[in-house]
Amino acid sequence: MMDAQNFINGGWVGAVGLAKCESINPANGEVIGSYPDSTIEDARQAIACAVDAFNRPVWSHSPRLRQMVLLRWADRLESRIDELTQILTRENGKVLGQSRGEIAGAISEIRYYAGVTRFIPGRALEVEPGAYSTVLREPAGVAGIIVPWNAPAVLLVRGLCPALAAGCSTVIKAAPQASLIMYEMIRDLSLVQDLPVGVVNILFEKGSAVAHGLVASPDVAVICFTGSSAVGQQIMAAASSTMKKLSLELGGKSCAVVFPDASIPDVAVKLARASMIISGQQCTAARRVLVHASRYNEMKRALSEALNGMVVGPGVAPDSDIGPLIDEGALARVTASVARTLDECDEVILRGERLHGALSKGFFLSPTLVGHGDSSAFFCQEEIFGPLVVLEKFEDEAEAVARANHTVFGLSASVWTNDAARALRVARALRDGTVWVNDHNRLFAEAETGGYLRSGVGRLHGYDAMADFMEQKHIYINAGVL
Repeated sequence: MMDAQNFINGGWVGAVGLAKCESINPANGEVIGSYPDSTIEDARQAIACAVDAFNRPVWSHSPRLRQMVLLRWADRLESRIDELTQILTRENGKVLGQSRGEIAGAISEIRYYAGVTRFIPGRALEVEPGAYSTVLREPAGVAGIIVPWNAPAVLLVRGLCPALAAGCSTVIKAAPQASLIMYEMIRDLSLVQDLPVGVVNILFEKGSAVAHGLVASPDVAVICFTGSSAVGQQIMAAASSTMKKLSLELGGKSCAVVFPDASIPDVAVKLARASMIISGQQCTAARRVLVHASRYNEMKRALSEALNGMVVGPGVAPDSDIGPLIDEGALARVTASVARTLDECDEVILRGERLHGALSKGFFLSPTLVGHGDSSAFFCQEEIFGPLVVLEKFEDEAEAVARANHTVFGLSASVWTNDAARALRVARALRDGTVWVNDHNRLFAEAETGGYLRSGVGRLHGYDAMADFMEQKHIYINAGVL
């Protein structure tokens, strides 16, 4: 049993006076820990402490200090990578290989931002004889980081580290389904020597009072949120009165476009895994597979076999490929969407179902694959956060691009072909923030990601992610000439 606590102004605060909520293992429904259900007053206290920390220049004006704090945090996490992997799998449900990769990716990203912390250049120019304009980049202020549950370790780091590297102070709102792993990661950060009091604060809650407090507060300069497009739209509307800077990575309905020269057996195996990552609970998961009509039947057989061959089971089992959905509510929502899809689609290729027997207490759902012609169907347009894949056919490049772009989202896509010119031509025509060629779900700390349209605003990862946490200041002085 683990008990998460709030971290405010450099100290851990238990659930005294607060309701205590249970953290559940989605593989078996067992209680594995608890977290406090924080209130708006906790949010106000954390924000006030973050404001005080930002107003002291020891953090915002000290890039070398920020670099060393991040490097030491990464070292502490690396020494516990096996333990953190187990915690993530028990709480989130994903298979151990994915959990270990996520923790390792988070550590890598911390070190990346430690590296760029000491390279935040401005520019200076003589605009008139003896008159100088200097443009500097400064930290924006207090950043509210709202972290989701599906990849909590790397998404915590992806929002927190560019904020810290830029010199902001922070208040983190953790997802309730991922409270324990985020508590453990921030606990390691809290133990880092020289981390100033109040620079990092984290709050846990079952509902959304803390999140609303962060968005509404005039003392919070930036909101970084990863989650659904619907909630992102609510945040944009609520933040308008205070004109906050926003970094929003929202939903997706990623297409994989497969051309006739691709190796269908190889591509099918890769797309099966790309579609079932985190049990289909990743915004960049391959949800629609568009294949040339001449290879459609071959892809139907190969993808069905690949999906059907994946083992659904507890994340801790070494042979599991697909873990459970995150909680009972998610299972109910996805099951209902799958059932409606099976009723309305042109062809049921592989029918998913709940697991029974020893695994009936977990939130497991096996993969579903359907074939359909009309890309306006709800299951081609809406983000269904679970193990559902739609197979479609196209006749030429123009139809492939038109189908792929027929969406309100624009987060990611992939193109599968051995023709380099075609790959570049199609990638440029797709209205997505990330396009992979002959691969899918490849994300790096160094490379910016983000979406077009309703998939969000701003960018995360890479150097440009820091822009959302900084302001530009123009300083003019007329020094004259001799």
